[in-house]
Amino acid sequence: MELAHPVAHVLPLLGLAHLDRGFDYLVADKDDKVAQAGTRVRIRFHGRLVDGIVLERRAHSEHLGRLRYLERVYSEHVVYPQQTARLVESLAQRYGGTRADLIRTAIPPRHAQAESSDFVTAWDKLGEAIEPDLSGWSNYRHGQSFVDSVLARRSARAAWQITPGDDWAGIVASLLAKVAIDGGGALAVVPDQRDLDRVETALREHLGPKQITVLNAQLGAQGRYRRFLSVLHGQARVVIGTRSAAYAPLKNLSLAVIIDDGDENLIEQRAPYAHAREVLTTRAGLEGCSLLIGGLARTAETQLLVEAGWMHGLLASRDRVRESSPLIRAAADTDFELEKDPVAAQARVPGLAFDAARRALSAGKPVLVQVPRKGYIPTLSCAQCRHPARCRICNGPVGLPGQDPAAAAATSMTSAIQSQPRVATSTESRAEVPTCRWCGAIHSAFRCGECGSQRLRAVVLGAQRTAEELGRAFPSTRVITSGGSRVLDSVPDSPALVVATPGAEPLVDGGHYGAALLLDTWALLGRQDLRAAEDTLATWMRAAALVESRASGGMVIVVAEASLPSVQYLIRWDPVGAATAELAGRRETKFPPAVHMAAIDGADASLDMFLDLVELPAHAEVLGPVDLPYSTRLPGDYDEQRFGLPQRILVRTPLGPRAELGVALRTAAVARSLRKDELPLRIQVDPPHIG
Repeated sequence: MELAHPVAHVLPLLGLAHLDRGFDYLVADKDDKVAQAGTRVRIRFHGRLVDGIVLERRAHSEHLGRLRYLERVYSEHVVYPQQTARLVESLAQRYGGTRADLIRTAIPPRHAQAESSDFVTAWDKLGEAIEPDLSGWSNYRHGQSFVDSVLARRSARAAWQITPGDDWAGIVASLLAKVAIDGGGALAVVPDQRDLDRVETALREHLGPKQITVLNAQLGAQGRYRRFLSVLHGQARVVIGTRSAAYAPLKNLSLAVIIDDGDENLIEQRAPYAHAREVLTTRAGLEGCSLLIGGLARTAETQLLVEAGWMHGLLASRDRVRESSPLIRAAADTDFELEKDPVAAQARVPGLAFDAARRALSAGKPVLVQVPRKGYIPTLSCAQCRHPARCRICNGPVGLPGQDPAAAAATSMTSAIQSQPRVATSTESRAEVPTCRWCGAIHSAFRCGECGSQRLRAVVLGAQRTAEELGRAFPSTRVITSGGSRVLDSVPDSPALVVATPGAEPLVDGGHYGAALLLDTWALLGRQDLRAAEDTLATWMRAAALVESRASGGMVIVVAEASLPSVQYLIRWDPVGAATAELAGRRETKFPPAVHMAAIDGADASLDMFLDLVELPAHAEVLGPVDLPYSTRLPGDYDEQRFGLPQRILVRTPLGPRAELGVALRTAAVARSLRKDELPLRIQVDPPHIG
């Protein structure tokens, strides 16, 4: 019997821009029932066997030549349903990427044994659910109305500013569980495994272990594919995971949650480098589900959504924030202040911080000491006031071309640095001319915008040295380190100095820290990065939230000038004000998210060809080219001696349709691929780091 739709329109999963389209194949009689739209198949393409996805079945083909048959239909499972197809297509246009690259992230590799698992048992038969207590949401303005809208299946979108001291995992878990009990789908995406463990533990107070589907990188191939299929078949209602879980094809998705959207772990490390926040905001628009973006701090991207009226804020009252947060004070970190304080000379902290630590230890509480990171951090700044060296044209970071800043700092170490890690050497004797790493402007007569000094210096610090110095200052106190390859989940609620890097701060078993010292703040604030102030405030807030409230004696000492805006926002605990100011600054300097911007990296010849091929939107600006940042490498193999140093150009367009810039870049990438330019080229739309 002749098939009604004998042609399968198949997308080959190759990742090449010019092949990101459907090709027609014939369907054999035996595969008619299983080769449906969204199934995974095997096809012969240009003489080799590759995987593909059936996009649709057709009655006729537009191809005039002879069609091949599908080599194999892997299974009847529709792994690429319409909801995922719409999401992938929208993101491909947004990021100027290929559908195959996004499918690689959204759909895990097939594992045959996983397909024999039980997907028939209903979710409510997998365990006993306990009705959760949702009263925690009433502590936030409009919190109860947000919950009511979510449970009523009305689309609600909110930016949630978590109050310090609140059990955010428990509050989120209660709402996720309630949505699932009422028959809806609930999805939560968190930055790392530690946060994932907290949410899973909180969910288990309301749901059975089998009612919670966890998706993370630690799962094996079989476990990940089996859980993906359980979501696909509607057996799973609650899905929690790291960034790739944002694509989970939940049926009846009612609520999507993302925590700490400023964390870089939420950015996919492979092309097209999609951010989990963008994945979920796109899903909220396509599927009409509710969306919650939560965190102690707020990003400029989230603030833009709030100011645009696309979502509203969930905030606690100022009185409650003041009661829940620790007492936060600033201590000057200038050389003069440190030199005149004998305690500071010994412990490299001002006397105010030393006293706060001593009081907390005497009360039997641990003290958190946050330092930027292990090893050495080089930064280029004004030799007089330490203000970051910035470009007078685009406000980008000014560096010395032709030499890695880390190497420059390492070669400029002197004996003075060994005794005082905060002392840095001047770089003014170097022959290189200071050059902007974003727009390439040359500053032959550099002058600091803050103090007018013409001297630059490389500043370095040793984080491990902090633990050694504090150990000498508190000889009878245990010193614990957390960071790098050794990250602790928790520490006992007993006297100890806990030296941790950002993101590696351990929790206190059954309690909180008595005090926190935020050291070497200049290394975070002085980073040559567009997001330095935003990331620094978020880093400080995460540490401060682990400290007891002021009523219980909790104190946070930030070793920085009190007049700095980031310090003031921390002291007042004002993440919304900080995000508002950050977004205003981005608007003034025309950087994301106030504009759309793409960073395009490649060889000179490749960039020239790309610019010739691309038809940019109206009012687009091209900045550069400039050398790639020293910590950035092109994907794949690249011969610098043959093709020269890789370059970066920035394309900036005013805010408009989200996909406009991405579509233009995607079209140019297809044309470049057809011209067989095999040199690596990376396209990142709205990258987290510009330079």
